[in-house]
This record gives sequence, C-alpha cells and structure tokens, in this order.
Amino acid sequence: MRLARFALRRLLQLVPVLVGVTLVTFVLIRVLPGDPVRTILGPTATPAEVQAARVRFGLNKPILVQYWEYLRGLVTGQFGTSIQSGQSVGHEIATRIGATLELIVAALAIALAAALVLGLISAVRRDRLEDHVIRLGSLAGNALPDFWLGLMLILVFYNTLRWAPVPSGQVDSGVALRTVTGADLVDGILTLNGTAITSALRHLMLPALTLALVVSASLLRTVRASALEIRTSAPYATAVAHGISGRRLVTGYLLRAAMVRMPTLVALVFGTLLGSTVLVEYVFGWQGLGQWALRGLQYRDYPVVQAAVFIYAFAYVIVFLIADIVHAALDPRVRL
Repeated sequence: MRLARFALRRLLQLVPVLVGVTLVTFVLIRVLPGDPVRTILGPTATPAEVQAARVRFGLNKPILVQYWEYLRGLVTGQFGTSIQSGQSVGHEIATRIGATLELIVAALAIALAAALVLGLISAVRRDRLEDHVIRLGSLAGNALPDFWLGLMLILVFYNTLRWAPVPSGQVDSGVALRTVTGADLVDGILTLNGTAITSALRHLMLPALTLALVVSASLLRTVRASALEIRTSAPYATAVAHGISGRRLVTGYLLRAAMVRMPTLVALVFGTLLGSTVLVEYVFGWQGLGQWALRGLQYRDYPVVQAAVFIYAFAYVIVFLIADIVHAALDPRVRL
C-alpha cells in the first residue's frame, strides 16, 4: 500500500512537468527565425497561397488559441498534421517509433553488458594494468561526441574494411519485409524472415555500438565505484576470511551491489540515449523519431517538433518513474 501511494504521488508530480515541457516547446519553436509555411512552399509562393496554407494548418489563429488546441489534441491523442508532409503526425510517429526503440534497446543491452563486465574487472584488478586501461577507455568514450564516433565507425567498418552495409535505413533495399511493429529486426523474427534478420542485424550493429560506447563510460564508472565500496565493507572482509572463492565473491557481493543500482542507472542511460539518437540516426540514415524530429526542426514544422519533444519527455519521465518504483521496492528506505 505504501508503495502504491509512493507511485501515485510520483505519477501526479509528472503532470506539471509535462505541461511545462509543452509550453516551453511551443514558445521556443515559434521564437526561432523562419516561417514554416514559406519554407515548405518556397520563395515563389504567392501571398494568397501562403495565407491559404496558414489557414489550413491553423497558424492564422491567436497564439493562445493555438496552444489550447495543441493541449486539447494531446489529451485526445491527436498531434496534428505535419506542415511538411501533410500527413497525420500520429501516423508518422507510429511508423518510426519502433525503429528508435529497437536502436535504444540494442544500445542499452550492449552498454549494460560491457559496463558490468568491465566495471567488475576494473574493481577486482584495482590499480593494475587492466584497471588503468579500462578507466582510460571509459574517459575517452565519455569525451567523444556521438556523431563523430559514428562517422569514424562508418569510415573504418564501411569505407575501409567493407564489413558494414551502406549506412542508410534498417535493412538492405532489396529485402522484402512485412511491417508488424516498425522495428525491422523484431519484424523479421516475427515473420520468420531469415534474410531480413541478417540484414537488420548488420544495419543495427554500428549505430547501436555508437550509442553504447557513448553511454557505457558513465555506467562503467558507477559499477566500479559500487564494487569498490563493497570490497571495503565488513561483510566482504568476513566472506574473504571464511575462504569464499573469488567467483562467489564477485557474483554474490560485487555483482549484487551493482545490480541494486541498475534501475536508476538504466533510467539515466535511457534518457541519455533518447537525446543521442537524434544525431546518430541522422548520421546512419536511421528512419526513426530522431531523424524525423531533426528534419521537422530544419523545416520549422511546428506539429512535428512539438510531438517529438513531448514523446521524448514523456518517455524520459515514465522511465524514471518506473526506476523509482523499482528502487523503492528493492530498498524500502526510499519510500520514507
């Protein structure tokens, strides 16, 4: 019951946060220079054509009316119509969100696995060669921009070694795949399409590795710090004194200490991945929400940018809410 009240209280706290996000996004996108209608129609458009387009997209209405209609649409699940494509924003989100989620989940899995293994090795081999190499690598990974790292991986694995496919899309152009979820790898598995699975894995490798390298550095340091904290504790010293084997010490003490912090760490990494996907998707030609949002920003497509920012903010706060609930379930002191 106390956990349920904790979850309800945190859920209610998210409402003003999301409303604030909608207000800030709505204002900032309109403060930026540029007219979306003239950008889409081009310089040869007549004043009558520009005015007709403004009326069609509701841009001729007072600013407060536009914001109210935007909020009302969010409540009913209507994100409006894209100024650039003329299609429903909700439909475009549905066709692209699967690709972004697939990329984030793959990167998250790689980052967590690498951080756990390397973080524990670094803690166990503290102040030795392995520890220094791993820590230096984590610092380098944390300092490198994600888009630059992606370009370097393309240069090495596609341009030089020819191991990776052309960085465009989620599968090769000649692969026939029936869309089910929008995530091509998942769709290939669901439809038992071996060719699509192989192609999707090859296309997913470099962008997922790029994102994983960016976020695994901070994860690795946290795992290492948790493991070192346990190594200096009395229970760990007692276990060593009783002759418990090294493998049991790692799995029973160090790994368990790192796993307790995993919910919060996963939420932090997920938030970082959400922001990083925008440029990484653009670099690799990944047809997800990030590339769609960036193109909407370039064309000042108000409904697209507003919807994309809201989706990202909503996903971010929901993941943190779930992490808080899981953390509270694992550690009752959090609910106090």
